[in-house]
Amino acid sequence: MAKRGGFPGGMPGNMNNIMKQAQRMQRQMEENQKELETKEFAAAAGGGAVEVTVTGKKEVVKVKLSEEVVDPDDIEMLEDLIMAATNEAIRKAEEANAEVMNKMAGGLGLGGGFPF
Repeated sequence: MAKRGGFPGGMPGNMNNIMKQAQRMQRQMEENQKELETKEFAAAAGGGAVEVTVTGKKEVVKVKLSEEVVDPDDIEMLEDLIMAATNEAIRKAEEANAEVMNKMAGGLGLGGGFPF
């Protein structure tokens, strides 16, 4: 009579250890994500005339403008500089997030794909 509920040839390793490791990694990912969300990422445009700061949650928390960039006759340039600085700050936040996720995935030993 065949065994029920098992894997043919047996399960490599101990399933309890695998589950514990997965739970530990999930906690680490949650902790890393919370830490990342509190970090701030700043980027400048126009040689530092405009600086934008965002959180890891990609929320803008600060916009700093130097006086010389505020020209009522050239609002479009100011808008472009704010947009460029904001996009760069968000890119930095996303890059940091990807780095954290890559470190965590590396801990799984997945490499380019699943080992099974």
